[in-house]
Parts: sequence; C-alpha cells; structure tokens
Amino acid sequence: MSASPVPAVQVTDLTVHYGDVRALDRATLRIGHGTVCGLVGMNGSGKSTLFKAVMGMIRPDEGTVLVDGAAPARARRAQTIGYVPQSEDVDWAFPLSVRDVVMTGRYGYQGFTRRPRPADREAVAHALERVELTDLADRQIGALSGGQRKRAFVARGLAQDATILLLDEPFAGVDKRTEATLTTLLRELAADGRTVVVSTHDLHALPDLADEAVLFLHRVLLHDTPDVVLRPDNLALAFGLDVLGGRSQQGGQGARGDREAS
Repeated sequence: MSASPVPAVQVTDLTVHYGDVRALDRATLRIGHGTVCGLVGMNGSGKSTLFKAVMGMIRPDEGTVLVDGAAPARARRAQTIGYVPQSEDVDWAFPLSVRDVVMTGRYGYQGFTRRPRPADREAVAHALERVELTDLADRQIGALSGGQRKRAFVARGLAQDATILLLDEPFAGVDKRTEATLTTLLRELAADGRTVVVSTHDLHALPDLADEAVLFLHRVLLHDTPDVVLRPDNLALAFGLDVLGGRSQQGGQGARGDREAS
C-alpha cells in the first residue's frame, strides 16, 4: 500500500439514518492509494450507503468523508472518483448504446455542449478494449448480459480516468469468465496506482482480488488482510453464524476497528 500521507478515502464516525433506520453507525475507515479493498457484509449492512456517502450522493447525519483529502463533491467535479452501481440502480431500458454509456464518463471534460472530442473518443475506445466490449459498443446497454453490463460501467470509470473506483457487487450474477476478467483488470488498476473498493459476497474470490478487506455491519468491525477477515470467528461478527459448524450464534458487539484509523 502506498505511504502517501493523504489516504484515497477517509471516513470518520459516519452516521446515516433512513427515517428510524440507522444504516451507518459511526463508521470509520481509511483506504490508501494503489490498493484493492474488499468490503464484506450481509445484505442490508450499509455497504451501498457507505459507497453513496463517499460519492457525496447522500448527506450523513454525523461524521465526515474525505476523498483525496477533500470533500466528495470536489472529487466528483475533478473526475477523480467513479462509481459502478448495483444492477437494480440502473434503468436498463434507457435507449443508450454501450459506447454512449461509457462516453458519459467523459462529460466532465466536455463542457456544457457535451460534444465529444477526439481525445474523448480515444478514451472511450481504450476503455472498451480493456473490458473486452469493443465488439458490442453499438449495442443497447439493456441488451447485454449481466456481466457485460458490469464491464460497461467499469469502462465508464476508466474513460473518466478516475483514480478511485467504487464497485457495488460487481460479481453478482456474472459468469466465471467475467469474474476473472474483472479481477485481472482491477488488479492491474491497483498496480497502476488507482484505488479500487469492491463490495462483494464472493468470499472465495476475495484473496485473489483484494489486498485488504473490511468486515462491515453498519460500521467497520475489522479491517485487515483477506485471510484474517475470512477466518470463521471473524466472519461470525458480521454474519452471526459459525461458518465451520453452521451453528447460529450472537454477532459480536465490540468492533475490532479499522486497522489504520483506530
């Protein structure tokens, strides 16, 4: 992990409510540059809310979010952060081609007219090539398979030239080939110095994908290497079960905390 004094993402005591429901409870997390971080937790644990708070899409009730040392809105204006949402957050019937979707990643460079320049077209073509979607560039986005759709939105982040990418369940419903393609690409991006944060339920693939992992249940329970996070006694903190014996047990109360921010 990079020794840069300013982390790529820093979340401190973040609390978010949806009505009476507390989605985030004083979540604290610090992620450095040039790393792939896996975010692990059950459905409803607040992972998507955390991503949206980091993107500046929702306003927290308490706490702070810094992206490259600045507010999320500034990072979005600077095009330094990209977001790949869950499939259900996208209108797949909208009449856009794959190329059009990837081109939206260039809007911040095009000014008010949003008229593509040669540099924009080149960035889009390169991004499509990296995710192996060049042959499907003119196809309507909703006509793609689930894995192809995920790759299209990763390509949008690449075309944007974002240095920080948040991917919300990118492996859900995809085949093994797509999973392997995405894993290789995300590892390459981290090697290039980009920061990748991936929410995933695919625990078996986590060691090959991530440099570090975060066990999450409305707050950070544990932030460590994948092999440590995946120990059955640690997974029980978030999932409330004994992975080896299958016995139901009480979820842990005391957060072990973020290894960098605690």
